[in-house]
Amino acid sequence: MGEQRQGSDRYGIRGTARGSAPVPLSVLDLATVGEGLTAGDSLRNSVEIAKVAETRGYHRMWVAEHHSMPGVASSSPAVILAHLAAYTRILRLGSGGVMLPNHAPLVIAEQFGTLEALAPGRIDLGLGRAPGTDGATAAALRRTDSLREAGDEFPRQLAELTRFLDDDFPDGHPYTRIHAIPGPVQGSAEGGVQSAGRPSVWLLGSSGFSARLAGALGLPFSFAHHFSSANTIPALALYRESFRPSEVLDRPYASIGVGALAAEDPAEARRQVLSGALGMLRLRTGRPGLLPTPQEAEAYAFSQAELDFVDSWVGDVVHGDPETVRTGLDELVARTGADELVITANTHTPAARLRSYELIADVYGFPKDATVKAGGHVTGESAAG
Repeated sequence: MGEQRQGSDRYGIRGTARGSAPVPLSVLDLATVGEGLTAGDSLRNSVEIAKVAETRGYHRMWVAEHHSMPGVASSSPAVILAHLAAYTRILRLGSGGVMLPNHAPLVIAEQFGTLEALAPGRIDLGLGRAPGTDGATAAALRRTDSLREAGDEFPRQLAELTRFLDDDFPDGHPYTRIHAIPGPVQGSAEGGVQSAGRPSVWLLGSSGFSARLAGALGLPFSFAHHFSSANTIPALALYRESFRPSEVLDRPYASIGVGALAAEDPAEARRQVLSGALGMLRLRTGRPGLLPTPQEAEAYAFSQAELDFVDSWVGDVVHGDPETVRTGLDELVARTGADELVITANTHTPAARLRSYELIADVYGFPKDATVKAGGHVTGESAAG
């Protein structure tokens, strides 16, 4: 065993494969809200997950933008990330992702420039082009009914956002005199001492569009294997085939989101995963709500069509006792060639999610406190400020 750094890069994108893990492991948190719980309960659990992720040596923790979903409290990633930054010191934090067509690029540049100022060198800006919600809610967010047009403008919006982050609009451009602040302009202004650093930009996707674009731009790419597993290998192949070296990366770097849940008792892992599957079934059939309890999921009378969906969904979640989860994650890396796994646990019970990340760290032999070596130990409220 040991720790292997997978190359170096300008923005700290590549992580460390700790213990016996084949690649760096990271966390994707949806701030899931279960029945009988509040959004506050869920967000407090997100803080505890961030603490565990940092202490045990996970590389990064991302939160994902969703809207109008009662069971998901992560509608405002930048707000959540600022809160998590107050409780961590070395863990990378980011969006997995922010849905770019929902926002003005300048606003995103300002939000993530602020996060970079709060947690220098630790911020990832993962971007998607899907709405992260239903069409009506997307229209309310974007103040337009032209949802397809907004998605098709993604490359232009991405270029504009990147210009704001780098503060490098060319002379004569309408935005030349507009600056995203906090940002690089403060370091170049007279008397300025601010770092010119900025968040690392990732493209996220569940199909080939963003894979090809990320490759062409030489950006890191993260694929949503956890809800689009049939497209994983084709999308990663397209990304690698399309990749052109850039100032950001000299070679491809692809992570994949994967649903995984470990528990001492495999039956309990199954119960927790089933509650997430029932919640997803309701979402996909236009009945979004709080995540049902494991007891409700076990008692639910599934129709044959519903059972087919649930079986397919559960089959894509790596779950069971820690050794079973380890084997499943190792096989997934071997099959896809992913450079990093971003693990998400979409379950009802906060304690089960938290315990799962501990068990996965244990089975791979992660350090008990990765912050000691890094000199960044954080405990409780003393992290704030």
